Amino acid sequence: MIASSLPALSPNGLFLLAALLGGVGFIVVSTTRWKLHPFLALIVAAYAMGVCGGLNTRQTVAVLTEGVGQTVGHIGVVIACGSIIGVVLEKSGGAMVLANTLVRWIGQARSVLAMSVTGALVSLPVFCDSGFVILSPLARSLARKTGQSLATFAVALSMGLYATHCLVPPTPGPLAAAGQLRADIGSVMLLGMMVSV
Repeated sequence: MIASSLPALSPNGLFLLAALLGGVGFIVVSTTRWKLHPFLALIVAAYAMGVCGGLNTRQTVAVLTEGVGQTVGHIGVVIACGSIIGVVLEKSGGAMVLANTLVRWIGQARSVLAMSVTGALVSLPVFCDSGFVILSPLARSLARKTGQSLATFAVALSMGLYATHCLVPPTPGPLAAAGQLRADIGSVMLLGMMVSV
């Protein structure tokens, strides 16, 4: 019933779908297994998609350059400032001070919640993978002190980090999406915070 209501894909549509899946697969494998920088993986995959979509090499480069330029024009300065704040927090130990302060405020009895809230706040200026590395020692310490499973703290930390990383600007993903949709950044921040909570 559902399948009959879906439009049939043309051979060209099937080729483009296969190319898209191949591009996503390339990005995942190249960044995780081959340790290629994500920016380079995205550029290569975008270039391949342009060629697969029927553009010649010159048109593909022009479209790619225009798209990257527009995105950087919308969000480049905010991402650069966020990265600087993140590096300062990481190198100065400010992220750990913030984490320890939150654990004191929320209380060791609710240390799993404190770990999640810490992750959510740290992930705003710091990329979530860096935040996980920075805060993992705290998670291990709290697991030892409270006698709870380290897996519980790792999941709580990851959940907090990813909730704001995926939903709240100034992290690059939601910021780029807001820029493409011409959405008001303040509204996106407010709604993203509400959804992530």
